[in-house]
Amino acid sequence: MIGRIQGILISVHPPRLLVDCQGIGYEVDVPMSTLYQLPQAGQKITLLTHFQVREDAQQLFGFATETEREAFKQLIKISGVGSRTALAVLSGMGVNELAQAITLQEAGRLTQVPGIGKKTAERLCLELKGKLAPDLGMAPGNAHAPDTNSEVLQALLSLGYSEKEALLALKQIPPDTPVSDGIRLGLKYLSKV
Repeated sequence: MIGRIQGILISVHPPRLLVDCQGIGYEVDVPMSTLYQLPQAGQKITLLTHFQVREDAQQLFGFATETEREAFKQLIKISGVGSRTALAVLSGMGVNELAQAITLQEAGRLTQVPGIGKKTAERLCLELKGKLAPDLGMAPGNAHAPDTNSEVLQALLSLGYSEKEALLALKQIPPDTPVSDGIRLGLKYLSKV
């Protein structure tokens, strides 16, 4: 199993890279999010990898972060989602955006990724629920402290609200709101819905 690769970036032909490691050139397929973070050709590079062996091919996939690699692994576990589709999903949206779409069960956001139809998007929402949770998939514009968010979220969940309802309520709470006020505002919002 190859878990990490470090060497000199020789060439980039999206989505494939050629990385020289002690005289051996490895072809590594990467999502666009990793591609944007690459150094110039001839520079040193380190990638976390996933090595896939099938009866007709052996492929090496590279990722800039552990969250990308874990999201990729979760995606390829789903029936009907191969490595190319998983790379397309990670190229079309960041891991946090994917986690948010899954948490809120927004299949429509997933269908915006080329190659993802309505049925595949719905299957992704169903099978990935609860498996992708970096920062609870909150939108980048939400500036709550993560601890406050998680405490308010846990309180709303323990009161019987669904994860989708609790996350929608969190979006309505102003930044820097204390936990007790956040819970009160969340409940107030949910009582009107």
